[in-house]
Amino acid sequence: MRGSMKTPDSSVPPLPRRGQQRAFWRAPASTSALAWSLLRAASVHGRLLLVVARDNHHAHQLESDLQTLSGGHGDVPMLVFPDWETLPYDHFSPHPDIVSQRLSTLNRLPQLTRGLVVVPVQTLMQRLPPLAWIAGQTFDLQVGQRFDLDAEKRRLEAAGYRNVPQVLDPGDFAVRGGLLDVYPMGADAPFRVELFDQDIESIRSFDPESQRSLDKVEAIRMLPGREVPLDEAARERAMEALGERFDIDQRRSSLYQDLKSGLSPSGVEYYLPLFFEPPRGRFGERDAGDATATLFDYLPEGALPVLAPGALAAADHAWAQIGDRYEQRRHDIERPLLPPAELWLPPDTLRECLNRGERVDVADDSHAQVTQAVALGDQPAPDLPVSTREVDSAAALKSFLGSYPGRVLLAADSAGRREALIDLLAPTGLKPQVVADFAGFIAAENDARFAVAVAPLDNGFALDAPQVTILTERQLFPERATQPRRARRAGREPEAIIRDLGELTEGAPIVHEDHGVGRYRGLVVLEAGGQPAEYLEIEYAKGDRLYVPVAQLHLINRYSGASPETAPLHSLGGEAWTRAKKRAAEKVRDVAAELLEIQAKRAARAGLAIDIDRAMYEPFAAAFPFEETPDQHSAIEAVIRDLSSSQPMDRVVCGDVGFGKTEVAVRAAFVAAAAGKQVALLVPTTLLAEQHFRNFSDRFADWPIRVEVLSRFKSTKEIKAELEKVARGEIDVIVGTHRLLQPDVKFKDLGLVIVDEEQRFGVRQKEALKALRANVHLLTLTATPIPRTLNMAMAGIRDLSIIATPPAHRLAVQTFVSEWDDSLLREAFQRELARGGQLYFLHNDVESIGRMQRELQELVPEARIGIAHGQMPERELEKVMVDFQKQRFNVLLSTTIIESGIDIPNANTIVINRADRFGLAQLHQLRGRVGRSHHRAYAYLVVPDKRSITADAQKRLDAIASMDELGAGFTLATHDLEIRGAGELLGEEQSGQMAEVGFSLYTELLERAVRSIRQGKLPDADEPESRGAEVELHAPALIPDDYLPDVHTRLTLYKRISAAGNADGLRELQVEMIDRFGLLPDAAKQLFAVAEMKLQATAMGIRKIDLGENGGRIVFEATPRIDPMALIQLIQKQPKLYAMDGPDKLRIKLPLPEAADRLNAARGLMAQLTQG
Repeated sequence: MRGSMKTPDSSVPPLPRRGQQRAFWRAPASTSALAWSLLRAASVHGRLLLVVARDNHHAHQLESDLQTLSGGHGDVPMLVFPDWETLPYDHFSPHPDIVSQRLSTLNRLPQLTRGLVVVPVQTLMQRLPPLAWIAGQTFDLQVGQRFDLDAEKRRLEAAGYRNVPQVLDPGDFAVRGGLLDVYPMGADAPFRVELFDQDIESIRSFDPESQRSLDKVEAIRMLPGREVPLDEAARERAMEALGERFDIDQRRSSLYQDLKSGLSPSGVEYYLPLFFEPPRGRFGERDAGDATATLFDYLPEGALPVLAPGALAAADHAWAQIGDRYEQRRHDIERPLLPPAELWLPPDTLRECLNRGERVDVADDSHAQVTQAVALGDQPAPDLPVSTREVDSAAALKSFLGSYPGRVLLAADSAGRREALIDLLAPTGLKPQVVADFAGFIAAENDARFAVAVAPLDNGFALDAPQVTILTERQLFPERATQPRRARRAGREPEAIIRDLGELTEGAPIVHEDHGVGRYRGLVVLEAGGQPAEYLEIEYAKGDRLYVPVAQLHLINRYSGASPETAPLHSLGGEAWTRAKKRAAEKVRDVAAELLEIQAKRAARAGLAIDIDRAMYEPFAAAFPFEETPDQHSAIEAVIRDLSSSQPMDRVVCGDVGFGKTEVAVRAAFVAAAAGKQVALLVPTTLLAEQHFRNFSDRFADWPIRVEVLSRFKSTKEIKAELEKVARGEIDVIVGTHRLLQPDVKFKDLGLVIVDEEQRFGVRQKEALKALRANVHLLTLTATPIPRTLNMAMAGIRDLSIIATPPAHRLAVQTFVSEWDDSLLREAFQRELARGGQLYFLHNDVESIGRMQRELQELVPEARIGIAHGQMPERELEKVMVDFQKQRFNVLLSTTIIESGIDIPNANTIVINRADRFGLAQLHQLRGRVGRSHHRAYAYLVVPDKRSITADAQKRLDAIASMDELGAGFTLATHDLEIRGAGELLGEEQSGQMAEVGFSLYTELLERAVRSIRQGKLPDADEPESRGAEVELHAPALIPDDYLPDVHTRLTLYKRISAAGNADGLRELQVEMIDRFGLLPDAAKQLFAVAEMKLQATAMGIRKIDLGENGGRIVFEATPRIDPMALIQLIQKQPKLYAMDGPDKLRIKLPLPEAADRLNAARGLMAQLTQG
């Protein structure tokens, strides 16, 4: 970098001179400019700079700008020491990802001689575990080293790692046979350590989503699992100190009991000093400070603090808040608190620490020394708005480029935005040169006058030397909001979620296709014919037991129709089940025929293809202010592909709340309208109609596309006028509620119907839509698909796109269910307001909403509360919503009107009063209002006394509290199906069939019917279903539990093996199992061999193969698909060994002592009998 500087001195920020303690820098115009100065200082002066930011938000911005400016691979190491993002004395522990990043920084810091460390000031005040502990707890694992699994397991548990069935988060580990899966703190991915005897044979990283291995590594570094030691000695010390210092009732204190039983109490981080406290003398009071360390102790010699503007004031503020929290909560005798000074540095001590050595102050106008501060040679970047409405849209930019002597870089947020900017400027004759990144632009050899690069900066800035100006989209589009960047993760397969047996609990209802609904009683190993085999045990009415061999698990489905209590319980051998199944099968046949008819009609309607005008579409897509997530991108591509094909589209886009479904609709509408077709957008509520109308109008503002809305806020006269325009084709996009489906709405040329929040429409409206379906493209958006949609998607009749990638850095919403509790709620409010956020408080009763406002105002005097409900005049409601968005209120007290409301990324806590009165999809929808940014979001479901809640409501609350992973809407839909009963699968004629046979079996029957009608056969409800062949080799074929101890995973795998459709599918599964759990034991290999033989036998029309030590028999179906000549020759040539026994059995008299012999004999026979 330095080569390009003519005058190096002026452009490098100065450090304190000899003999002086401090240097003062004049505060730069933006965070990005400060980041540039820090980077220059760190690279030129070769020291470690400790950058103290005023709060989390500022620290995040600095960190991301430093990454961008250095190109991520600069020679300046960069570390971040993030905040826990919990409140002082909180009852829960920080997110494992955050702890992981902190420990990694603490581990690297002491060795760093130069570089940058970014830390928020309140985090710098925290007391930390001593250096010696972190160093002593850290160890390396290398390929080839001796390894005792049991000792290692104890060591990991003592270091605070959690033993779990499946590794997902930093700090998890799992042991299976000779494999150890572990996600070390500070690592980017988990690792799988494979043992051979007592040595480590290999270490590979793996993907936590799919659990499949990735790359090999030679060694991994294991940091402690928590910031608090949880080994026995430390727990003893802590319990002793607790007992000594506080008068607590040990039996009643959950804190004490957890420590005693070896668990980690949540919020244990706020008791850190107790774990390191040396025993004290009888009267000797000790200074608390020496048991713990601070971040200053970790810094190497010569590290230089740089204080951002406002950092010390922020420290005073944080200290005051800690004091308040301490006063509020110190009186809880079961959970005594340590005084603030033992956990944090008081501001005066912090100032002393900072004053010990040299330091740099970044002085803004309020700083006392601002007059002496050295200017760093940066200016704010000029605003140069690019407006698409004027003739020469880039006039301001052109004149700036004409008069500015230096070089200019356009910094785009992503590659997609970079292309958009280039396209946008092309018509104006400006052609920026594309460079790789910021580092590439600033390098000496680059002399591009006007360039563009991907550099997601917080804001633009200009430098005096070198003379360059960096323009971000803030300068070009001043009115647009930007959004933080983030990481990606893979999604789950929709099929797997539904067909999964993994969530079965003992006693859950379960359907066997031949015997009906019973209760699941677990997996058992029984001896059959002298060989151990694993069976699934089902209990039926009157206590009868049925044992299902694992090879037949494809006949078993989870029962999801009614709730488990009301699920039917059939008797073995009874008539009830046969009748129910027959009725369902007849019903299914009609549904299948109807569905296929719709499909045939649609397939016959060629000529619906919409021409896509790429020249118009690209700049339009580029105007999307956010970065598309991978799933969102593929959903958009799929929709556009569908629109341009001649068959009508029928696609369901299923994505969680806030995952960007609307943009998919906007793009589809644009493509259709640009091609001259009309678009109808159907939404469930008037508020949503208004919001979508605003969204669409904003996005279409620069294009010749007319958008209108039909809603109850318009007079009849206005509506009539609009309908006439629609009929004349003067309106391109019409947004409305189900008013759009009424017969008086006539379209001139309707090409696309978009249905939003499909789960909220009744069956009748859907029937009306169905009539349209054969003639127009249909796009459906939903977060929690109703069972029927799922069903059709599963049956392959509608296309499904799932957007399961959360916009990155979205942490899952932490959900609590509790009774009304003043202190808990006050804390919820403070936790949110303290980090500058906003809250929703949901109170679904308009009458008492005013009283509620007064109560909340008393509870939290500092809150500014706004009210919103459906009975307010429209204008007023809109004003409240906008004020909340602009942060004039920080609490919105409202009814469910916000369920489909505006997105407010800054609102990250929602309190739902009387949560027991809501449905599951509704709770999920409401909870999805928060957690739209990268902060931890909280949902509090407040319920009345536990005794007065209905069982169903309790189940819904449990389901939503347990499903707090992101993208859970889809999984919840399948749960909802179970709680509500899946009666609404079949349109108007609500059918009880569903409840009798259960959802999964129902879909399976439907798929079969669809398949056979497609093959031109009529499915007959009476004809016996072919079950596939039975293969019995009298050898153990199971997954041994010492190989895979977790029952749920075993069940799921059995089900996947028995449902595999071909040999390739089985091989794929084998590879996956070896990868996840180690080499297959013999019994598991036989399980796969038998499964493969079963597929082959079924294809040949063989009903049963039974081979034992002395031979056995093969039973054929009525019309087997084998070569009859081969069979006759076999019997004629070796009549002693082979003989027909009746018309359909072949007897085999061969001595086959070993399992392998039987396997080979069966394979050989089948090869001979195959039709040539």
